[in-house]
Amino acid sequence: MAYKTKLTILVAGSLVLIAIYMLIDSGGNWEYIIPRRSKNLFAILITGAAISFSTILFQTITNNRILTPSIIGLDSLYMLIQTFVIFTFGSMSIAMTNANLNFIITAGGMILFSFIFYQLLFRGEGNNIYFLLLIGLILGTFFSSLTTFMQVLIDPNEFLTIQNRMFASFNNVNSDLLLLSTIIFIAVSIYCIRYMKYLDVISLGKDHAVNLGVPFDKVVKRMLLVVAILISIATALVGPITFLGLLVANVTYEFLKTYKHSRIIPASIFISIIALIGGQLIVERIFTFSTTLSVIVNFIGGVYFLYLLLRERK
Repeated sequence: MAYKTKLTILVAGSLVLIAIYMLIDSGGNWEYIIPRRSKNLFAILITGAAISFSTILFQTITNNRILTPSIIGLDSLYMLIQTFVIFTFGSMSIAMTNANLNFIITAGGMILFSFIFYQLLFRGEGNNIYFLLLIGLILGTFFSSLTTFMQVLIDPNEFLTIQNRMFASFNNVNSDLLLLSTIIFIAVSIYCIRYMKYLDVISLGKDHAVNLGVPFDKVVKRMLLVVAILISIATALVGPITFLGLLVANVTYEFLKTYKHSRIIPASIFISIIALIGGQLIVERIFTFSTTLSVIVNFIGGVYFLYLLLRERK
């Protein structure tokens, strides 16, 4: 099946699910339903695009298809920041009640951490991407331990607020945050265009990329920062969805059977949109909001992750 045919199928599937999500059980109350669902839909589009884009980039520069950006500790840092703010200032502080300020603090903290982290690790010539992953894994565990420690000490009523931040939610998203997230995503995407020609070669491995004249370290540093920015805005916008990127990226590889990132990235964005909208419809229509979308995605993604591990072992 040709790439254009496959992409058409993905676009058509996305549009059908979008139409179902916007029109189902409307009851003719368009003035209330359309603006509310449009905001949630836009959050799904931005989050899905950012996570799928960043995961494809991350797996390319690490040359490993079972890794996700969460391994460098950004999801754990998100929960640490949220817990620290509530632990220090309380759930009724302006840093928690003001969605814009909370977004800036969270996304800014995650991006600043990533920038300092990469600068320190890539200062010397001897450090490589695998050392970065190892340190990121250790820091993620450290952040989780600090978060758990503060959650044990915190007031039970305050802990309920933290619980709401543990799982991604596309309900009641602030429209101002959507605009800011969209601007950041578009700016980062435009910045990545100049490096897109290197990604196909980098996927062959560092040695091949260097031999073919690719400035490997320079591209990796910049792409890692791009990954951090995309994951930061997606997580700060709706919350952590750990296994979405892993699920979407590997389904895209299997569906397209190509190495060209100019094809993989757009397709992965549409697959991510299909997964999120389909999951949101299941949450709303089948489970009637008794669970969250991130729980469903992480369950399916976790099972798929185990399947990938077993398949690689064979």
